[in-house]
Amino acid sequence: MEFEVFFEEEHFAVEVDEQDIADGQAFFAQMDSDMDGGWRMGPEFVHEPDITQRCQIVAERLMLAIEARKENLSRAMAAYIVWRIPSIRELHIDTSGEPLLTEIIA
Repeated sequence: MEFEVFFEEEHFAVEVDEQDIADGQAFFAQMDSDMDGGWRMGPEFVHEPDITQRCQIVAERLMLAIEARKENLSRAMAAYIVWRIPSIRELHIDTSGEPLLTEIIA
């Protein structure tokens, strides 16, 4: 499964396969556990992030991993997003400090 990632002037095609999702299940469970208590999303604190908000949170980490050229972390973050939103086609990551403005196109 491939989807497009956009932020600032950058554009990346990200590939995730079923094995990435299968291999990431324990990591995804830990990520969800971390987000279960709520998360600061820009100036707002979201007490119970829904699936879209969780993917917006992870999108920021995906962007940072791409920028740092951390391929394994990038694949893990992308796999989490695909696991949560399998129909994703594009991810437009907000870089202004407002993760709630990150757009997920399925």
